[in-house]
This record gives sequence, C-alpha cells and structure tokens, in this order.
Amino acid sequence: MAFEEVKISGLQFNPFDKISNQWMLITAGESSEDCNTMTASWGGVGIMWGKPVATAYIRPQRYTKEFVDKNEYFTLSFLPEAYRKALNVCGSVSGRDVEDKWQEAGLHPVEIDGTTAVEEAEEIFLCRKLYAQDMVPECFTDGGECDGKWYPQKDYHTMYIAEIVKVLRKKA
Repeated sequence: MAFEEVKISGLQFNPFDKISNQWMLITAGESSEDCNTMTASWGGVGIMWGKPVATAYIRPQRYTKEFVDKNEYFTLSFLPEAYRKALNVCGSVSGRDVEDKWQEAGLHPVEIDGTTAVEEAEEIFLCRKLYAQDMVPECFTDGGECDGKWYPQKDYHTMYIAEIVKVLRKKA
C-alpha cells in the first residue's frame, strides 16, 4: 500500500488517545531485512527547539533500542484498531527470541527514506533523533512514587527527542 506525505499542521487526532490507548510501533533499521519494531504506549508530540518533535521512551532490554541507537532515523507507525493483536505481539515478543517477529505479528516492514516503518500503518512519523537521555532515579521529583511504581527492576527508559521530519498517510 502506498503512502502520501501530508502537512503536520493537518493532523487531526488526539495524541493522548493515539499513543496511550491505541498505541504505536517504534521501528528502526536501515532495511526491511535489518530492522525491528516494538509497541509503545508512552510518548508525546510537541514543539522543541523550534521543531515539531516526538518523544519516545525505550527500556534498555528492548531489542528495538539497539536499532534506534545505531541509526539517525526511526519511525512511529499508527495502526488501525484491527491490528490490536499484532500490537500485542510486538509488545510482548522480542525480535531476539523469534525467527521472524514480523511474520508472527502479521505485519510487514516497509523502507522509507533510509529507515523502516510498518506497511499496515494508517499514519507514519519519520523521526530524526535530536537528543537521547537515560532516565536516572535521582531526577524524579515526586518523592519516589513513579520510580517505585514503574521501575521496580531499575530498568530506566532512555528518552529520545526526535524531529518529525515527515508525516505519511496511507493513500485511500
């Protein structure tokens, strides 16, 4: 299926619903043979340094993190609700542990501008990394509530801030 570029100013979705409830796939890698994807329900969009940006958070044990770290670009793919089972697979199965995570999820990687996205997506954000920071316990300012609740194993996320350089929408 083909995609068309759309202006970011024309987006008409609620990012709180899209990311938290519908989820997204973070995908990185230079080709459809050398990439990985993972489900994420934490992240955000906004403006930073005068640019439209997305933030993504990845724990150190996630295989996709290796691909995001070694590449300049990654994508955020937003799939329709019909792909909830695939999103569950991508959130619970590691590409390190299965022969073909894409096949197991029933999804297909698609190469876009030197990185990889998910062919079944309705919308794709092509993101260029600007900043990466490991979260550390001493920076929590809530008295330890978030640290205790979300990081009992002390596997703190890396936060990525990335410029959204292109928005693609599936052609009708």
